[in-house]
Amino acid sequence: MTGRNQSIISEFLLLGLPIQPEHQNLFYALFLAMYLTTVLGNLIIITLIRLDSHLHTPMYLFLSILSFSDLCFSSVTMPKLLQNMQSQVPSIPYAGCLTQIYFFLFFWRP
Repeated sequence: MTGRNQSIISEFLLLGLPIQPEHQNLFYALFLAMYLTTVLGNLIIITLIRLDSHLHTPMYLFLSILSFSDLCFSSVTMPKLLQNMQSQVPSIPYAGCLTQIYFFLFFWRP
């Protein structure tokens, strides 16, 4: 017997946060500001550790690695969240979802 009633999942709909349409731009600006603060803060930490030779000690090396990990971890989900907040059809392809889960778990630190 062949299966004729089969469906293939090609994308997931992301419902996200229940934000009223009149507050959507405010929340978008808030999340964008938090993301940019995280990215710029971690980049400043990494840059200052690289530039100052007095900070080339193991403690600051581990701090720069932690900053890089935090930078990558926050860059896994936030761009897609920001894109979906401005999109009319908030969805993610199946392959994109698997990729995002992979990198989310890769950069996650318990």
